[in-house]
Amino acid sequence: MLVYQAQLGDWDNLNHLLVCKKTNKAAIIDPFFADYWLNVCNSHDYNLEQVWLTHSHWDHSKGVDGLQDREVWVHEDESKRGWDGPSNQVWSNEPFSSIVHKLGELEIEAHCTPGHTPGHMTFIGEGVVVSGDCMFLGRCGRTDLFGGDVDAQRKSLIHLRKRLLNLPSDWLVLPGHQYQLSDGTNPTFITVRQLLSDNEALNALDDDEAWNNLDFLAFDDSLAEKARRERARAQDS
Repeated sequence: MLVYQAQLGDWDNLNHLLVCKKTNKAAIIDPFFADYWLNVCNSHDYNLEQVWLTHSHWDHSKGVDGLQDREVWVHEDESKRGWDGPSNQVWSNEPFSSIVHKLGELEIEAHCTPGHTPGHMTFIGEGVVVSGDCMFLGRCGRTDLFGGDVDAQRKSLIHLRKRLLNLPSDWLVLPGHQYQLSDGTNPTFITVRQLLSDNEALNALDDDEAWNNLDFLAFDDSLAEKARRERARAQDS
């Protein structure tokens, strides 16, 4: 498998293109700019067959508008936060479970890892873990946006930790955003070994006090205020 990573857009999203070398079939995960990835695929003669969304937040689904003639995959539980497309294929596996998803001759585990959003997906296989906003390199995604759930996030990380412990330690973890680590470095990928050792959220999973004291699960910002309004409207409807 070939993997391309690019940081795109005002939110510095990390997009990932997976390519089956035997068939030249490709899948783009969380496209920000459709034209960027169409140009990459055209220049290398890749068949951009599929679009995979880790979740449906705007900054991870913006590029779908230009790729609707492909298979656009999203978990059906993203509808719980209002997602109604554009997408044309759905995963339906239960939370904290995985199914095998095929790309050419590749087989990738598609894990349902809710918490950041109701139907967040994490993809594992062929030497990489593409974790979206469920799990960053040094921490995890926030849970206070509309559709977020802090308890589900903790269960998702427990689910992922169990799987990571059984992976080769030199596999690479590819997140949805780049954030500085506690040691001052700012990589766009690290090994599974380093993630298991240094990720603050994973290290807090078994201690209620440590988990509840994590300061990145919720923020007092404009996104939080918007989420509060969305929750109020949902309760009134």
